[in-house]
Amino acid sequence: MIAKYCKYILRFKQPAGTSRGVLTEKETYFIKVYEPSTPEVFGIGECALFRGLSADDVPDYEQRLAALCQAISRDEQSDLTQFPSMLFGLETAVYDLSSGGRRTPFPSAFTDGQGEIPINGLVWMGSRDEMLARIDDKLKAGFTTIKIKVGAIDFESELDLLRHIRKVFPAEAITIRLDANGGFSPDVALERLDALARYDIHSIEQPIKAGQWDEMAKLCLNSPIPIALDEELIGIADTAERCRMLDTINPQFVVLKPSLVGGFLQTQQWMMLAAQRGIGGWITSALESNIGLNAIAQWTAAMGADMPQGLGTGALFTNNFDCPLRQIGESLCYDPTAHWQLPELDWR
Repeated sequence: MIAKYCKYILRFKQPAGTSRGVLTEKETYFIKVYEPSTPEVFGIGECALFRGLSADDVPDYEQRLAALCQAISRDEQSDLTQFPSMLFGLETAVYDLSSGGRRTPFPSAFTDGQGEIPINGLVWMGSRDEMLARIDDKLKAGFTTIKIKVGAIDFESELDLLRHIRKVFPAEAITIRLDANGGFSPDVALERLDALARYDIHSIEQPIKAGQWDEMAKLCLNSPIPIALDEELIGIADTAERCRMLDTINPQFVVLKPSLVGGFLQTQQWMMLAAQRGIGGWITSALESNIGLNAIAQWTAAMGADMPQGLGTGALFTNNFDCPLRQIGESLCYDPTAHWQLPELDWR
């Protein structure tokens, strides 16, 4: 099997605000695999590196990816335990090739155009007025579950946003999820969770920064809002360590991002470990291009999604690829009659 890669810069239609700063572009990489006798049939995956967040954010990432492709082409084994984004990309590419190189790594009724994945509407950080407008847009689009980024603007302004929603939409009509991305300090986190709880919040992701297991355990025990771990899962590759973390913190939910935890087999293990402990969860994308999003959506559909997932719609970027994924109301669907439009890429 031959493997090649290319680098690609995704450009945002408008700046995307997070607690880590404002993003205008995102670096990503694609990997393709094929048999030497049939190079026209290839599988493609996305090594969705997320600078500042991925466990494998290293300065020589591209050189390591090039070495991986050379090793695959020489039929040599590589240990990708410490490179979850590469594992995600390679796994997707191999599944795609095994399914005929048709960009259907996980064929199911979903890829036949039957069924849909319920998703939440994501409201990015911004000024108070920007966020109000974005919330209104999501509600008008028909979303009944919205996820709001918090922790970046004035806390009282964030409470005002929630008051705005609840004045019009009670909890029975709109489910609100929050994502703090570790934006609260441990000494004020519980006080803020108490204030947020007045607005019937479904859950909050990562209220404090990852790595503070004892502090997070206290929050999970005392918080009036169910807590979902997100960044906390990134970089923990050892099964025993995963168990120790879940047992120590005992969260209500886990948020699983295949491109950040090491692909679909690793995501499935996280799901199994969580389920054994009565911990719920859902799947989330992490600013992948439509290559990565397509794979995550297909896998999620094949696994079965009985609650709104945190999947994007691919609409954030100016230079994303046309693909069969379609957003219809608050659902992500797949149009099997549509075709991929991949540009010429600089494979190396």
